[in-house]
Amino acid sequence: MATDFWSPVRLSVEIASVSGILVVVFGLFLGKVMANKKFKGIALVETIFLLPLVLPPSVVGFLLIVIFGRNSPIGQMIEELFRQPVMFTWWAAVIASSVVAFPLMYQSAKTGIEAIDEDIENAARVDGANEYKLFMYVTIPLAYKAIISGAILSFARALGEFGATLMFAGNIPGKTQTIPTAIYVAIDSGNMEMAWLWVASMIGISFIMLICVQRMKS
Repeated sequence: MATDFWSPVRLSVEIASVSGILVVVFGLFLGKVMANKKFKGIALVETIFLLPLVLPPSVVGFLLIVIFGRNSPIGQMIEELFRQPVMFTWWAAVIASSVVAFPLMYQSAKTGIEAIDEDIENAARVDGANEYKLFMYVTIPLAYKAIISGAILSFARALGEFGATLMFAGNIPGKTQTIPTAIYVAIDSGNMEMAWLWVASMIGISFIMLICVQRMKS
């Protein structure tokens, strides 16, 4: 029973951790690129970035299958490189979790960066800082609260992802079965004891992360 319980927990944490790293990197980069920008079509670009936040998980899962499936150019390229399709693999779960968690990190990073006084960044440029040093030693330290909050919320969202993961990565025990999919199977099979244990673990982890976010804001 202990093995049955811990396997989805371990997989969920591993997948959410890798997804969290990817989301932080891309969210920070695109947040910096888009912060304080004004150009024609910016509303459309940002709508695309934030779309996974409001789309039904089944729609996200369907689009991932279309984009990365064996009949798509990207899917065929991945299969050629790695000698196997990406669907129904550990990495498929990472991709699904990253897509649904990205909007939270992007929005937090962008908001935090936009809140920085531009005079401070301009002063650093005058003192000789290039864009890399400016980003690493001025922008990130000044926006760290928003960045950390976004990272925590993104991790929590990736940890709880269900619909897109089930469609794109499947529910393979020991390989792609995360806590949410394990709860679904446990309820469907009438194993309420295991379902409650996984539910309690998710509530506990989510509660701790939300407490951390609230402490960051205070």
